[in-house]
Amino acid sequence: MSHVLPIPVPIPGPPTRWGGLPEVLALRRDYLGHLRHLQRRYGDVVHQRLLGLDDFCFFHPDHVRELLIAGHDGLIRWERATAVFADAHGHSVLVAEGPAWQRQRKLLQPGFSPQRVTGFVPLMVEAARRALEHLPDAGVGSDGGAGVGSDGGAGVGAGGGAGGGSGEARAVTLDFESLMTLLTMDVILRTLFSAGEGDAAVAEAAWAVHELGKVAMGEMYVPVSAPLWAPWKRGKRRALRSLDGLIRGHLAIRREHARQGAPAPDDLLAMLMALRDEHGAPLDDTALRDECMTTFLAGHETSAAALTWWGWCMAAHPDAQRRAADEVDAVLGGREPGAADLTRLPWLSLCIKETLRLFPPAPALFSRRTTQPLDIAGLRLPRGAMLRLTPGLIQRDPRWFDEPESFRPERFDPAAGHREIPRGAWMPFGAGPRVCLGSHFALMEITLIAAMVLQRYRLAPVPGAPVPEPVLNITLRPATPLRLRLLPR
Repeated sequence: MSHVLPIPVPIPGPPTRWGGLPEVLALRRDYLGHLRHLQRRYGDVVHQRLLGLDDFCFFHPDHVRELLIAGHDGLIRWERATAVFADAHGHSVLVAEGPAWQRQRKLLQPGFSPQRVTGFVPLMVEAARRALEHLPDAGVGSDGGAGVGSDGGAGVGAGGGAGGGSGEARAVTLDFESLMTLLTMDVILRTLFSAGEGDAAVAEAAWAVHELGKVAMGEMYVPVSAPLWAPWKRGKRRALRSLDGLIRGHLAIRREHARQGAPAPDDLLAMLMALRDEHGAPLDDTALRDECMTTFLAGHETSAAALTWWGWCMAAHPDAQRRAADEVDAVLGGREPGAADLTRLPWLSLCIKETLRLFPPAPALFSRRTTQPLDIAGLRLPRGAMLRLTPGLIQRDPRWFDEPESFRPERFDPAAGHREIPRGAWMPFGAGPRVCLGSHFALMEITLIAAMVLQRYRLAPVPGAPVPEPVLNITLRPATPLRLRLLPR
């Protein structure tokens, strides 16, 4: 247990000016940067008055865990945020609160257990193989136009697999973020619907997910959203129409197959359609659509973000990358990975864990609001208070991590001599009853894809390119598309 200093009374924080409007604008402009400034100036608990609300920021891991675990029953997620998310997610488990959330979580939990997720490994491997063996056709941006361009004019063909052609093929410079986005999109389509899509459809869906994230981040800071028919909502309309059509189209296909007596494939949609509530009733089409949408959006976006940042960390730290590649070669020997191999790749797992520390896909959790007076660390929070929890800042705090800005995977190895990391100082998937339902799925997917990338390529930064700047649009992504050089091994 880490040492928690007494919370000062009154709780420090910025002076209230213009009802807190300057602070709201600062959050909208740079959410993580503003909260980092507040922590450095005022400490582990900061109080603000924001447009009439008492707003508390917590930056100590013990406080955050206490709120998420012991204080769970006295908290709901901020209503404005859930209203924004409901535009795409409907009334899925991501948005639901209270008894409705408890019922949905209980129904869905078995489908995302480690044992169940293991069954999706062949689908994940198939999607990764398809993307990595056909880079020229993947549609990711590159030097000189569409597709993947080569530094010397020659592309990398389907033969660029593990151990082949390193003397003939040349390095390619490509949009690694787009590659990982399209790849994880294919993974979630195959695990959810047992179906791939054409490259154009996948690219449209990837664009729609990104567009909804940008729009949602902006809508958080206005009390109500403009109607969807507003002229400036054209992008959101198109994104919602694309994703809704994709989901409902697959539901219609599956319903038709069921009417024809065709056996259902072993995928997440089959699991959702087989669910029965306490009265024995299945999910109706609206509920199925909502849960599919959340599975699709959450199961794709966070993994894509994590793999993007992992690629940068490997490229920027060649010694760590070389050790991970040697480990992959020794364990797999050129074959494709399976579920049993994941525990045999400890260094790769540590690299992924360190990437998630430095660049968590969700560095800021849903803001919470107290539904009753709540005691936390000797502090009485009033009913209706807003609470901000920011793991992305805790995970870079020098009190818990030596050289917190450095990429040091060994810090998570108990045998490496690093001091103990407090519980709650690393939680990229949240904590408590609302911990990410798909965390096992995400870690398995990220590890499998990372291993298959390292089998085929050595990653390197683009010469002269700036260090990528993280920006928060619901998930943490580079401010500009991350481009890397891939050198066939």
